[in-house]
Amino acid sequence: MEYWLGYAVITALSWGVWGALIEFPERRGFPATLGYVVWSLTMIPCALVALHLVGWTLELDARSVALGTAAGLLGAGGQLALFEALRRGPAYLVFPVVALSPAVSVGLAAALLGESASPRVWTGIVLALVAVPLLSYQPASNSPAARGRLWFPLAIVVFLSWGIQAYVLRFANRTMSSESIFFYMTATAVALAPVAMRMTNFRKPRRWGPGAPALVAAIQSLNSIGALTMVYAFRYGKAIVVSPLINAVAPAITVALSLLIYRTVPHRIVASGMALAAVAFFLMA
Repeated sequence: MEYWLGYAVITALSWGVWGALIEFPERRGFPATLGYVVWSLTMIPCALVALHLVGWTLELDARSVALGTAAGLLGAGGQLALFEALRRGPAYLVFPVVALSPAVSVGLAAALLGESASPRVWTGIVLALVAVPLLSYQPASNSPAARGRLWFPLAIVVFLSWGIQAYVLRFANRTMSSESIFFYMTATAVALAPVAMRMTNFRKPRRWGPGAPALVAAIQSLNSIGALTMVYAFRYGKAIVVSPLINAVAPAITVALSLLIYRTVPHRIVASGMALAAVAFFLMA
């Protein structure tokens, strides 16, 4: 297995399992914004391990700091924008918009990095781009009504942020180490944690037990591990392939695990997305 594919598979598995398990604390009332704070802290051990592997060498030149920080701001900032978009708009409208972010990555990588692929791989890319919004489908009855129209520009911000982040990760990996990139991503995520704290509604009754933070930390560690291996995937692989593959396979794994854990049969639209994701993975891998 090629390096990029191995790291991409680890990311998809980590994020797929994380997506299925994160429902446990959130169903018990643990706010997603506090989950962000816990996630930012779980990034720190991963960053330390990464730096240890390269002899604690951190690139401190202005270009590296700027690229690493940009990747972190685009990823973590997009997450915070998503929280606000979901507060103001229905999930069944927000997520399909956000799910199209790999299209931005593919377009930028092809236009600015000159990346190309074989016809078979391009077929897989297209199928993955179709599969992602299908996998994000949610029935309208499961989401609150929209509060105004601000949710849409916020969703566009997330869409652009996450799409551009993949391009930045690939571009940055050409001139700096993946370990330094992840360090700056971690620093940015932690720096934005107070913003997530301010976005948290502490007036809601707390239903979670004393062990909830530890459970959330264990689950969010999967998110952090996936973020680290994603950076490595962009070091060795093309953005036009890595981005749509991860974004298609991870939610398919989440849906499959949710079927086993919660005995929830996926909607036929979601099932169609799972089938397309499987075909796309075969074609791209």
